[in-house]
Amino acid sequence: MKVLELTKSLISCPSITPKNEGVLDLLEKELSEIGFICHRYLFSDNNTPDVDNLFAKFGNGSPHLCFGGHTDVVPVGDLDSWSFDPFKPIEQDGRIYGRGASDMKSAIGAFVCAARNFIKNSNFKGTISLLITNDEEGPAINGTKKVLEKLYSEGEKIDSCIVGEPTCPNTLGEMIKIGRRGSLTSKITISGKQGHVAYPQWTLNPINPLTKILSDICNIKLDSGTDDFPPSNIEIVKVSSSEGASNVVPQSATAQLNVRYNINHNKESLTKIFDDVVKKYTCDSEYDFEIDYNNSAEPFLTEKNDFIKMIKSSVDEVTGLDAKLTTTGGTSDARFFKDYCEVAEFGLIGETAHQVDENVQISDIENLEKIYGSILTKYFTQIS
Repeated sequence: MKVLELTKSLISCPSITPKNEGVLDLLEKELSEIGFICHRYLFSDNNTPDVDNLFAKFGNGSPHLCFGGHTDVVPVGDLDSWSFDPFKPIEQDGRIYGRGASDMKSAIGAFVCAARNFIKNSNFKGTISLLITNDEEGPAINGTKKVLEKLYSEGEKIDSCIVGEPTCPNTLGEMIKIGRRGSLTSKITISGKQGHVAYPQWTLNPINPLTKILSDICNIKLDSGTDDFPPSNIEIVKVSSSEGASNVVPQSATAQLNVRYNINHNKESLTKIFDDVVKKYTCDSEYDFEIDYNNSAEPFLTEKNDFIKMIKSSVDEVTGLDAKLTTTGGTSDARFFKDYCEVAEFGLIGETAHQVDENVQISDIENLEKIYGSILTKYFTQIS
């Protein structure tokens, strides 16, 4: 298939996390016809859905360049708000519409076609692979992380990875991601004594210390950023209490916060900051408190080495822009690859990702194929 045809076929599979709805079968067939050896990995875990994953490999030995991606997409939301069926891709005004067009089925199609053309016209030494999960938009427990663990336990070694997430805000070629901030979520629960609001002397309102805790935390300046990272930031994302009646002092109150942090911090330094603030208001009081933490991603930064320069050179040559190397945005599966190899992210424009009428320019998909093709050529010429 040509890149547009393959992209349409991928979008046509309603692969909302974790259901792949034939999308991995389609990819496996396409890659097998090129000559890739394909392996499927089904992983399970407690309280999480089973997830199917695909690892496809062409060639052997080093250098080994892997493309990382995901075929799962987020739910479509209100169908009536869409101008088109989200899983019946349509071309209009030079754009292709459908769920996953931006994030990130078009990029998968572009890399597959770039790899096919490169393999057909090159006698290279080394390995090209694709690691495609159907669990990136969801818990991300039974996907890329477990596939990498399995591969490396079997002796597979990846040297470099490109993740095809939509990295560009407005124009193809604007940004290449060479790192990501970490993400830590904290849940603070304060327990007091429930009672009637008219008799405060018989109650212990947990909202009072909680608001003081949140005020202190919000006034903390974690850092001023680095040359490669913006400042770390703390955001309150949820506040609730155990009772809903207007005349009842609640038994407990809970706040949830998220920290997006750079390489100036780690889980231990952040949890100490939170713990110290909470203890300030609860240590010698009648209140009970509990703090839970979930550190879903550590920050990382890929060295600006020959691999990064090679990607930037390919992007700049095709687009005519001067791509910026950044670490902005949320988390991605690059956080798993960074434990095994050098990794960078480059893909399409993410402006409509997860939105109603998600779409990308067809010319951008075609240029992305050229960029990936250029990266393959440079990689196996310069590295090997």
